[in-house]
Amino acid sequence: MLGLTQQELAEKLGITYQQAHKYERGLNRVSAGRLLAVARALGVEPGYFYEGLDEGGPPRPTAQQRRLLDLARSFALLPRRPQEALVALARGLAGAEAEAASGQEREGDDEAS
Repeated sequence: MLGLTQQELAEKLGITYQQAHKYERGLNRVSAGRLLAVARALGVEPGYFYEGLDEGGPPRPTAQQRRLLDLARSFALLPRRPQEALVALARGLAGAEAEAASGQEREGDDEAS
């Protein structure tokens, strides 16, 4: 970002590379004080990180996010036993999908040999 590697930024902030990576990926929250320190280390104003956020109105959910919201709302209306059955079904389908994907990868490996 702005010509610095994560390692260089981490050194300027007095944190580990891993912590800088977590901040960048959004795995850890950045406090207001830390944001100010990052801005100073990069030679920008804190407002730099907010540029362009007001453009275009609020973010719109993706099709997948809309489906997940609809599913969650419908799921919440069900009694407990049907909820448990749906969870088991979803886990089974996800496992079957993962197995099919890994089987396709193995077939591709066999064809390459």
